[in-house]
Amino acid sequence: MTTQDLVSMFTQIAVAQDNALLEGETAKFNRLYERMKEVSDELKGRTGDQRGALMALYGHPNMQVRLKAAIHTLALAPVEARQALEIIASSKWFPQAGDAGMCLFGLDDGTFKPT
Repeated sequence: MTTQDLVSMFTQIAVAQDNALLEGETAKFNRLYERMKEVSDELKGRTGDQRGALMALYGHPNMQVRLKAAIHTLALAPVEARQALEIIASSKWFPQAGDAGMCLFGLDDGTFKPT
């Protein structure tokens, strides 16, 4: 599977997460969370840590895709990812705006350390 294939899979998972959130399907969301982690870990394990390819998703039309792309690239591109999170937080598009705000809070107080 190519890096671009993994980015496409990441995108599909994030969109499915958004739908699960809207439908209140917590168990489905949790399964998708694990799948997303597997995709992110595969990108991270590739030569040069290919999670940077997710930065192309910062402008995706789906807010969940943007949120997850920003979170999963914080270790590689902290300035750009933080800017993406700040935009999401200020958008007031919930629940993603709340998640972005909590992520920023954790970064600022040191309880969240991206790896």
